[in-house]
Amino acid sequence: MCVCVCVCWRFLTQLHFQSFSTHQAAAQHLCVSGSELSPVRETAADRAPLSTTGSDTGPLTRKVDLISVSSIQSVAGSVSALCGDMPEPEGNRLSPQGVPYTDLPHIVNVDGLHLFCRYWEPDSQPKALVFVAHGAGEHCGGYADIAHSLTQHGILVFAHDHVGHGQSEGERMAIKNFQIYIRDVLQHIDIMKGQYPSLPVFIIGHSMGGGISILTACERPQDFAGVVLIAPMVQMNAESATPFKVFLAKILNRLTPNLSLGSIESKWISRDPKQVEAYDTDKLNYHGGLRVSFGVQLMDAAARIKRELPNITWPFFILHGDADKLCDIGGSHLMYNETKSSDKKLKVYEKAYHALHHDLPETVESVLKEVSTWILERLPSPHES
Repeated sequence: MCVCVCVCWRFLTQLHFQSFSTHQAAAQHLCVSGSELSPVRETAADRAPLSTTGSDTGPLTRKVDLISVSSIQSVAGSVSALCGDMPEPEGNRLSPQGVPYTDLPHIVNVDGLHLFCRYWEPDSQPKALVFVAHGAGEHCGGYADIAHSLTQHGILVFAHDHVGHGQSEGERMAIKNFQIYIRDVLQHIDIMKGQYPSLPVFIIGHSMGGGISILTACERPQDFAGVVLIAPMVQMNAESATPFKVFLAKILNRLTPNLSLGSIESKWISRDPKQVEAYDTDKLNYHGGLRVSFGVQLMDAAARIKRELPNITWPFFILHGDADKLCDIGGSHLMYNETKSSDKKLKVYEKAYHALHHDLPETVESVLKEVSTWILERLPSPHES
């Protein structure tokens, strides 16, 4: 038993799957609970340092003033059809931070769990929808910079904290089946498509969120105009995840699935010390150890992604740093080489770490520009829409 624990400990702490972000941004636009849809709107003009949780989490933390607008009655029926049968728990449910969900934008998934949502809305009529899937242990507030770079071009960006993450309900970093993440993403996208049925839909996913994005697009390839993957989880690290170690990890999962193992060192998130510090002080990020059961779910997801690669034909753009120690860049090369997509691109950033969107300023600037340009180039021309 001791040998099994030691070997699996070393293996699971080297899977290089988890991803993290470094700052929060308050940008709330919709509250979907049962059949209600109450939008608020963010403008790009009013931004200043503030933490979502009430304490400053780093130099890149931002604030937006939220302006309430009238309810959108036309989508109430579609939201009701999608969510009306979901169990809305009785009483005033609180987020893990103790905030009533009646005061937070959220959806309720099919398991009756409240998922905290964020919406970044352009000042003009939206040209496209972009869902952002965050990585393991972080929350969707860390993608404000990406969202703001897209809203400037008339794109509506939305996201939620996955089950067990950030301000969403669920046991922290514990999931019975990786498919739950995918199911919740599709539910949220369906809600937004009900409001904007004619707009193209894109997904941006980072690290574990990249794996979620890949499997989501594989499940409904006809629904997406393209997928952007930032340091995605595609495969396990070949050196640490040998067949024997994988076998031992699955045995350990049966014996003690809740065993908490070592966490990933935050110094590998970014080359920018300020970003690392911001991550470390962000109370919405998960700073505990990786559970054996969670690691096994990641392994199973990676195996599923590998099986799906030959069937992928949808457009995608991968961005990855060649000094990434958390997600194996070999997986990105594998995806580029093994898929049948005619519209695909891989951009490698030399010496860059895992969270490219929170790396050195020059890298961040390039990533934001590359992502925006790639999406804009795939939007239909005005006469086609």
